[in-house]
Amino acid sequence: MSYLLTIQSLISSLKVFYLLAILLALLSPPFDKLWSQTYTLHLIVCISVQSIRDSQMFPNGVQNGSSLPNFDKPHRKPINDLREGEFEPEEAKLRCQLASLYRLVDLFQWSQGIYNHMTVRVPGKTTEILINPFGLLYHEQTARTLVKVDLDGKVLHPGSTKLGINQAGYTLHSAIHGARQDLLCVIHLHTPAVAAVSAMKCGLLPLCQESMIVGPVAYHEYQGILVDYNERESLVRDMGNYNVMLLENHGFVVGGETIEEAFHLTYHLILACQTQVLAMRSGGLDAVNLPSERAALRAFETASHGGGGVNLKDGVVDRHWGVGELEWQAWMRTLDEMGLQTGYEHRPI
Repeated sequence: MSYLLTIQSLISSLKVFYLLAILLALLSPPFDKLWSQTYTLHLIVCISVQSIRDSQMFPNGVQNGSSLPNFDKPHRKPINDLREGEFEPEEAKLRCQLASLYRLVDLFQWSQGIYNHMTVRVPGKTTEILINPFGLLYHEQTARTLVKVDLDGKVLHPGSTKLGINQAGYTLHSAIHGARQDLLCVIHLHTPAVAAVSAMKCGLLPLCQESMIVGPVAYHEYQGILVDYNERESLVRDMGNYNVMLLENHGFVVGGETIEEAFHLTYHLILACQTQVLAMRSGGLDAVNLPSERAALRAFETASHGGGGVNLKDGVVDRHWGVGELEWQAWMRTLDEMGLQTGYEHRPI
């Protein structure tokens, strides 16, 4: 974040210069000309300060998704730290993928310390899920640290740490996994932009392509920190058959039939909300131009086919890529190139 410190130093210098200019304006005639210069400096300072705030709210890697922010650490734990034969092959594969998801979310700077959760259903086990031990940062998660619990809260495998699981995380994820057998992966995060949109009366608007890719979303009214077991019913009822739900004044929940799909929806939801927050600065709803319902539906249907439109070759299906799978492979290559050893089995490209 050295670039941020450099800019902040520049802003501090500008503020000093700004104060000197005001003093000069008060002491030297003609006042009107000097005031014009001072006002210009005032605008520069305001714009610069707002740019700093934007960079803090939407880090570079999150703003445009074109590159991950610098995240050098002195010790990088390998994601795939499993011992041979420690788990069934399918569970071992999902452990590596879920741990990779935690690392990827952290690299995008969507994590909030040890809080929030992402889970997957254990293959062949309708009532068993994998969840993070509560107390580790996301960059500390590995395939072996993940805890296996059933939907009644019983720990079936504690993972490689002595930490337990978070009650709020368990309440939310067990409710959704229990009601939605079609969802393999559930992601729950709080990012500033999504939390802001979740508090807007208008909800998520289809004002950019990322929002249209996400499609229709559900909403759940805030009822406090999610530790009340009785809230599970309203959570499930509000989510219905949607794969994305905004938790009002809170954050969001995303579910996917695969980890790839869940991350795909999360990625576009966060970008969509960032765009909406920025668009609202232009004058609110009255200043926003929304596409037709037909255009929005077409974008959603195209994205729902997966592969970013590359599943067709010469009008014939050549090789099908699932929703988010092509993008996920690219991110796994990125993690592997960083030496994080995802254990991911890459498809030939």
